[in-house]
Amino acid sequence: MSQSHLPIEIHEIHEILKSVFGHDRFRGTQSQIIERVLDEKHCLVIMPTGMGKSICFQVPALVHARRQPQQTDATIGKPLTLVISPLIALMKDQVDALVDKGVEAAFVNSSLTRSQRLTSYSNIAAGQYELLYVTPERFRKPDFCEVIAKREIKLLAVDEAHCISEWGHDFRPDYTRVGEIRESLGNPTTIALTATATPEVQDDIVRQLKLQPNDIQLFHEGIDRPNLSLDVVPVWDDDGKFDLIKQTRSELPGSGIVYFTLIRKLMEFSDRLWDKNVPHLIYHGDLPRTARRDLQDSFMSEPGHLVLATNAFGMGVDKEDIRYVLHADLPGSLESYYQEIGRAGRDGLPSKCLLMYDERDLATQMEFMQWSNPDAEFYARVFDFLNNELEQINAFGLDWLRERIHHKQKHDRRLETALSMLIRWNVIEGKIHPYDRMNLKVIGELPDQLKDAQALSAKLKRDQKKLLAMLQYVKHDGDRKQFIHQYFGLGNYKS
Repeated sequence: MSQSHLPIEIHEIHEILKSVFGHDRFRGTQSQIIERVLDEKHCLVIMPTGMGKSICFQVPALVHARRQPQQTDATIGKPLTLVISPLIALMKDQVDALVDKGVEAAFVNSSLTRSQRLTSYSNIAAGQYELLYVTPERFRKPDFCEVIAKREIKLLAVDEAHCISEWGHDFRPDYTRVGEIRESLGNPTTIALTATATPEVQDDIVRQLKLQPNDIQLFHEGIDRPNLSLDVVPVWDDDGKFDLIKQTRSELPGSGIVYFTLIRKLMEFSDRLWDKNVPHLIYHGDLPRTARRDLQDSFMSEPGHLVLATNAFGMGVDKEDIRYVLHADLPGSLESYYQEIGRAGRDGLPSKCLLMYDERDLATQMEFMQWSNPDAEFYARVFDFLNNELEQINAFGLDWLRERIHHKQKHDRRLETALSMLIRWNVIEGKIHPYDRMNLKVIGELPDQLKDAQALSAKLKRDQKKLLAMLQYVKHDGDRKQFIHQYFGLGNYKS
């Protein structure tokens, strides 16, 4: 019997679950997903945050790797499971956790030094590793493609699969190449995983993977978390929000997160909390990477922390005992809102999710949406400056460029969005510094997607519809979990 058609041994699956991961039984549809993957059939898995998506590809990976490898002239070593993830900051945590369990795992991303990267490439070529975590951008590197071609890729896991879809809330351009990547790897069995995806995003994920709907089975675990209480409280000013934060902190001892839209507002609340001797952490994207890492480590390893954060905080925060997640501002979409409240109560104990709604926050979100959606003309202007005045931009920094792009509208943040998207589309590379010298370099042309005025306008309209749905959720006077359930195309549910 060939290696590719070995029978699925249920006891083998459960033995790995127990001996490696320390669990006595699978949750929900995990075992069905694993059996289908081992039967070399594709899966799309939508499962709430913290409910064990990773097990669905990690167990099959170990089953493949720990069976006698099928030797061929084309490949070497044990079969390898490749995990595509956009989250560079989390790969080390995920790999470290696997290595602690005795799993041969590694990651390759831009955080490695050249020496570390070459060592990893050498190990891959020598047949080491059972799981390898990479970003989709890594497949733009010929040396990596040459090395990975020496291995038999039995399983391709696409984590955070909503990033594939331009309809999703965290679109990553390089994820649109996953279909090509699959083909370059010999079209291995594929499992795509995410916590949230509307029906439109689900269809787009399948299409971008270059699969037909009949080729892939959807496993939708639903989005209900019975232990989470979902509430919306109208407030009229920042004083009302501040009182609710203090009240929640005093009533619910334990760890908690308060989300803000703007860093400026977050810092104002931080100052007020310190004035009242309420200890807390702060986390936002403008902090240095080492500071963000230290803050997240403190939150994860020490009990009872309150953290004030923007949506930059949360990915990879797998802390079981978060007792409350508060939103001090209106989120921009139900997708992001659901992911953020999903960090509460992963231990199954009651946890509070409270959204404070001030009507003025709607205007903030609408402005934020405009910042997040530069039009084609704006992209063209920024690209022209980068081509013609790059030396000055790098020498004088972001504010110098902002003054020339926005003139007197210094609060406008479209420039940050445009530069970030140009980096994602591999038009430029380098680091963006708000107040210091930069080292940007133009490495490509402006892509058609950022020249297409009609497509960019359609993207803005989709974001507006998402904000409208968020507002409808706030105003909803019925069961809020039912509202979310229907938004994600799941119809009714039993509470």
